[in-house]
Amino acid sequence: MTEVLSNEQVASYRENGYLLLENHLPESILIEIRNEISRFEEEAKGMIESNDRLDLEDSHTPEDPRLRRIKLPHKISEIMRDLMYSDLILAPARDLIGPNLRLHTTKLNMKSAGYGAAVEWHQDYAFYPHTNDDILAIGVIIDDMESQNGPLMVYPGSHKGPVYDHHVEGVFAGAFVPEDVGLNPADAVELKGPAGSISIHHGRIVHGSSLNTSESARRILFYEMMAADAFPIMGSMTRWDGIEDYNTRMLCGEPTIAPRLKDIPIRIPQPQPDVPISIYEIQKGMRSRSFRTIGKKA
Repeated sequence: MTEVLSNEQVASYRENGYLLLENHLPESILIEIRNEISRFEEEAKGMIESNDRLDLEDSHTPEDPRLRRIKLPHKISEIMRDLMYSDLILAPARDLIGPNLRLHTTKLNMKSAGYGAAVEWHQDYAFYPHTNDDILAIGVIIDDMESQNGPLMVYPGSHKGPVYDHHVEGVFAGAFVPEDVGLNPADAVELKGPAGSISIHHGRIVHGSSLNTSESARRILFYEMMAADAFPIMGSMTRWDGIEDYNTRMLCGEPTIAPRLKDIPIRIPQPQPDVPISIYEIQKGMRSRSFRTIGKKA
């Protein structure tokens, strides 16, 4: 028995690797999240470089602050932490990967109006290979999302294919060009929807997002999690400080020390480039890109 998803939705996720649940969150929660974002934007005023809380856009100035990511928002926002533990987030995840869930990470990706950095095509699993792939990301769509906002895009069904090489000249670059591996750009699907919708995507699905060329901000809060019996493989970018710490990341259910193994061809995301640990900085190692990197200033 499922909690919130229909059998058809579960089957669609299994086949396509993603779901979009429209109008899933109440407006009251969205207002609270937007207020939190305003608080962090105020904090960014005067900053000249990113820190362990806030990742700045390349177009950021101390006078005109632009954030591209709020890092680990569940640790610095009670609002976003409470939402993470709510059934609004965990119930659909339990329906898809089981009752025992462990947190991988959280992030709030932001695309400023008229600029908003692109994220090149990649698979999350390339960054953090685990013993099995019951791994997913739930994205809370904070603003109405249309094509011009740079929505998340996915290649349906690609979660059942290979884990592609995300290296450039032997160094992990965190991305690849779909055409180089035989994927047709016409097959990509945009995950659009009104504010309060949530997207769910499989850890192995190929996904990315283009620049925000609209006059409105585009903000998505991601909760990434996995089944509790999925353990990181050595060399993964998953933080590992011992089993006691790892078990503090349980979101619901019971932990285990018995990993479940699945036969998935993988590559270790090593060696790492000598840049800050940020997908935006890592992907600057790409020799060719699928998306424009520079937009107009709003």
